[in-house]
Amino acid sequence: MTPLHNDTFLRALLRQPTDYTPLWLMRQAGRYLPEYRATRARAGNFMGLCTSPAMATEVTLQPLDRYPLDAAILFSDILTVPDAMGLGLYFAEGEGPKFERPLRDEAAIKALAVPDMHKLQYVFDVVSSIRTALNGRVPLIGFSGSPFTLACYMVEGAGSSDFARIKTLMYDRPELLHHILAINAEAVTTYLNEQIKAGAQAVQIFDSWGGALAYGKYQEFSLAYMQRIIDGLIREHDGRRVPVIVFTKGGGLWLEDIANTGCDAVGLDWTVDLADARRRVGAKVALQGNFDPVALMANPQAIESEVERLLASYGVGSGHVFNLGHGISQHTPPDHVTALVNAVHKHSRSYHTAV
Repeated sequence: MTPLHNDTFLRALLRQPTDYTPLWLMRQAGRYLPEYRATRARAGNFMGLCTSPAMATEVTLQPLDRYPLDAAILFSDILTVPDAMGLGLYFAEGEGPKFERPLRDEAAIKALAVPDMHKLQYVFDVVSSIRTALNGRVPLIGFSGSPFTLACYMVEGAGSSDFARIKTLMYDRPELLHHILAINAEAVTTYLNEQIKAGAQAVQIFDSWGGALAYGKYQEFSLAYMQRIIDGLIREHDGRRVPVIVFTKGGGLWLEDIANTGCDAVGLDWTVDLADARRRVGAKVALQGNFDPVALMANPQAIESEVERLLASYGVGSGHVFNLGHGISQHTPPDHVTALVNAVHKHSRSYHTAV
């Protein structure tokens, strides 16, 4: 593989000196970009896009061609793993992902097994294709959903506003949920390791729904299984460390617990104060986030002001990766992202000592 021309993102994750705060955006390849919508139309549907190495590579690079971002992220979906388990993933128009065969009884849960990774070879092929196309431009991030977040979709059968089915299972039959989570953790560990072998230079665990859990339940049913994954990941590859980011949306109450898992960085949503988060985790981990995605709807001057506020909140030194507190909205004007990126690059240098 070609040596990296820009490793600022990886150095920031490892709290090493950088000369500015690196930046990438969750869902940076997506529907807010007209070029993405054109490529998706050619693909026919979302999974057609995910399973085509050429088109998935094309959309991964689109935001990098528009904006001077510091990392690319694999174009895929968190639900590829349960799909490979035979649950029948499909995307209903305007309704998001659904499963044809959700886990609704004890027999289905006990029959669940770690999938053959050959069923996910298309993902690893996409990783390799993107790495080749990047040609050392910026690092590539691989990712997976957390065991609990995957389980939410697997049990509910779709997204949910209250997660009543999976929470009822958790309280009524905790051993069954633990079984799902153990299978998911083993599958995700192998899945991420295969992404690393294929070329991912950092990985992120998206715990999108861990914040829906009560105190204590989060530690038992979400964090413990992310800990298993972190313990089993390849941490050195191609002569350098592979950083691991854990992002629990709504996880601000548990930053210390997340930092203690052995991850390299903790993702923050927009509800967390950066200065307080930095004080709480100390030098143990880097922090990623936490710009409110809806603030990108505001005028460019307001966007720049919010960037300045967050940079000042984190303060001087490395260990901060600028990002959104969740995925970018499809309704975001692309030129507002330009304003965000320019503001981060303009104002962050004063918080760093030149390398």
